[in-house]
Amino acid sequence: MSEFSFDLDTLDDGAIVALTRSWVEHAVIGLNLCPFANAVLRKNQIEFRVSSAREPEALLQDLVLAWQTMMTTPAETLDTLLLIHPFALTDFLDYNDFVGVAEGLLEDSDLAGVLQIASFHPHYQFAGVPADDITHATNRSPFPMLHLLREDSLDGAIASVPDTDDIVARNLDRMREIGQQGLLDLQQRIVQSARLKPR
Repeated sequence: MSEFSFDLDTLDDGAIVALTRSWVEHAVIGLNLCPFANAVLRKNQIEFRVSSAREPEALLQDLVLAWQTMMTTPAETLDTLLLIHPFALTDFLDYNDFVGVAEGLLEDSDLAGVLQIASFHPHYQFAGVPADDITHATNRSPFPMLHLLREDSLDGAIASVPDTDDIVARNLDRMREIGQQGLLDLQQRIVQSARLKPR
């Protein structure tokens, strides 16, 4: 099962954002993994924010700042935010534990039902699924990230799209159809589209 792999020493924040944006365009939207993403990207309502945190405590502080930005910015301007953290929680199990802590803090802050955290990671793995299963790729991103969404916007998007209950099953089927070589080709397109320049 192929995974994204980059030499972080060669990437600045601009390159990290470019790779992430290219992944959104070619994987998330290009494969229609999320039928809601195209509209917010087209309207420039996504913020791509890079965290330099290397420890969970610092990342949690950056996450709180990110959701404060969401809460103080109109949805028409900022509908969703990707907090990309290339240097922290590179181990997926540690990352998964952190997501649980972050969701607990969101609830303690009375923001459960207002904001939601979606999880993406280069080594993402669904529980109970063999490690080499290709379907993990639906949630595999170039870098670890925490995706902040507005519940109201999500509810509205779901209401406007038919058969949303089938999205997950369709995404898994899509990965199986693409196959390993298809994923490798996709990753190459993502990197090429980002048009990275040497530092």
